[in-house]
Amino acid sequence: MQNQEKITIELPASLLSVFSKKHISPSRKVKELTILELYREGEISSGKAADLLGMDRFEFIRYASRLGIPFLDITNDELDSDIKNVKTAGCK
Repeated sequence: MQNQEKITIELPASLLSVFSKKHISPSRKVKELTILELYREGEISSGKAADLLGMDRFEFIRYASRLGIPFLDITNDELDSDIKNVKTAGCK
């Protein structure tokens, strides 16, 4: 088990009521959103994020993708460049 620390954050009561309506644990949701954001920013890997959330890596990648967080974060220019490099190398 990983070392863990507890933190305290203040949230408006209106947000807490949203959690209670959906029967969601606020601490679990804040943890999940923090991990997803760190992954989106490239601060942690998909494997690390999956481990922290208790998921299989591919399950996490699918979950993040459904939330609009891409597994591959590549621009069109980077993709075009990669395609040109592959063609130049003689690959089809």
